[in-house]
Amino acid sequence: MANLISADLRTRMMRGVASGKSMRAVARQFEVAPSTASRLVHHVEATGSIDPRPHGRAPGFGKLGPHRDFLIETVTARPDITMPQLAAILLEEHRVKVAPSSISRVLCALGFTYKKNAAGGGTRAR
Repeated sequence: MANLISADLRTRMMRGVASGKSMRAVARQFEVAPSTASRLVHHVEATGSIDPRPHGRAPGFGKLGPHRDFLIETVTARPDITMPQLAAILLEEHRVKVAPSSISRVLCALGFTYKKNAAGGGTRAR
């Protein structure tokens, strides 16, 4: 992944374009690709800001985001359910194919833990 351009460099590049220089001349001056200067100018024209666009996905909008309430209800009703069983239920009832590890990450983020007991079984706590 490429490094972000500093706010100082973005400001100086925009100042150069505003003074009448071409985007290619500004790119040569600041040793960046011409496409970088062009994208920066178009971004500033569209948003009015030199701040970079946010990276990554917004939290809560993954594949399991809409099914969090269902997962909480299911795990609360059956604390000893396994992740593969939850994945099978999601596939059967909601037609969502997901890896058991993804379900585990969501449940851990929601505060659920899995405690083993001496008998070899376990219970899920929140």
